[in-house]
Amino acid sequence: MTKTGNPFLDMDFTQFSDFKKWSEQFQVPGLDMQAMMEAQRKNLEAIGQANKIAVEGAQALAQRQMEILRSTMEEASKVMSDLAASGTPEERMAKQADVVREAFERAISNMRELAELGAKSNTEALDTINKRISESLDEIKGMISDLQSSAKKAKK
Repeated sequence: MTKTGNPFLDMDFTQFSDFKKWSEQFQVPGLDMQAMMEAQRKNLEAIGQANKIAVEGAQALAQRQMEILRSTMEEASKVMSDLAASGTPEERMAKQADVVREAFERAISNMRELAELGAKSNTEALDTINKRISESLDEIKGMISDLQSSAKKAKK
């Protein structure tokens, strides 16, 4: 079993005697309870993995935002010093216009980068869930096929 770090997801539900007793009361001929429990374990594991990916993505996004903020503050400080040292009012106005244009372009670039970073994280988390859903549907088809085979054998 893969350890997720989550005490609820790291439990081995097949070892609970009460659950075993309960599941034995509802035995359906041909239904493999172990396979069903394994499927549910895999589902929980996929959810845990998707959550891990989402948290890591959020952390990377927050870290990048802090880097952008730090860089912006350093640049703003430098620009203020440069503007104060400029000569004529016309030169200062031209310099301010350049600074505003560059800041706007950088802000757009940073927003795009952050959006792409968030989208990548979301896509990875959803891909994990989608993969597990596909696997789960295949498992269900197999269980239904096994049930049908058991039912046919029981009729003979």
